[in-house]
Amino acid sequence: MRIALDPTPLHHTHSFLEFPRVAAELGYEWIQLTPHVDFMPFFRYPRADRDLLAATKKAAKDAGVGISSLLPVYRISSPEEHQREAAVRNFRRLIEVAVELDVRVVNTEFSGRPERSEDSEAAFYRSMDELLPIIEREGLRVNIDPHPDDFVEDGHEAVRVIRALDSANVGFVYVASHTFHYGDDAPGIIAAAGDRLGAAYAADSFDHHRSHGLRYISNPPGNTARVHQHLRIGDGDVNWVEFVDALQSVGFLDREDALIVSNVFAEDENWQAVSRFQLETIGKLVGSARDRAAG
Repeated sequence: MRIALDPTPLHHTHSFLEFPRVAAELGYEWIQLTPHVDFMPFFRYPRADRDLLAATKKAAKDAGVGISSLLPVYRISSPEEHQREAAVRNFRRLIEVAVELDVRVVNTEFSGRPERSEDSEAAFYRSMDELLPIIEREGLRVNIDPHPDDFVEDGHEAVRVIRALDSANVGFVYVASHTFHYGDDAPGIIAAAGDRLGAAYAADSFDHHRSHGLRYISNPPGNTARVHQHLRIGDGDVNWVEFVDALQSVGFLDREDALIVSNVFAEDENWQAVSRFQLETIGKLVGSARDRAAG
């Protein structure tokens, strides 16, 4: 099992090529590369040329840190055809980037629109008709998160959408901080994903259903905003024992390719302490889940 750092909190204080060194200094052996203006911006064509890719590989090697995965965000499920076509072009190039970096895992989002769910789902399958042969040919694993404000947000329904592709190369990302938008059923969703569970993200969030829907407030009342947090473990409402026990129950924690990503975004002013806390806490949670399973 691998525990990786999401370096998003470093984007405004460090250069892109410093990320592996910082991850190593924090105690991490793995890093997940996320959208960055110098590498793969949100929704835009990847910016990495052969020189930057070579420099990225060298920076990771020099730091003794492996690149566990890439996390691009492209509108592959956009109901607007010009956006979908651009997203597919971007994703094709991203696959080339992954292959050049010897990275076998790509974690992403559906990136459609909830108010046009049917059109977005159709767009997703059109995009996968084009991308899946390339993904399978290159031997990549693409895992998808039904992100809040996407055409599919419910975790069970997302598993069904992914299952319909009938490909061992496409799986599910369970993002703990999205639990309460997924339907608040970590054990059931993780069990339904089974071997399709390719990655899990560890950050906390408040349950917006609590306190009669007033756990946190956004205005005007009744707006469609999907508010959630990416807090350090223990600062929100996620049931972490339930979460890791569900991962253990499907054998995820015993897989060599299992990936847990620490992705706390809400405490940048304390990123060093928070990142170390996350690594230690994830390790303890995993160890406790294994002990409970062993009886």
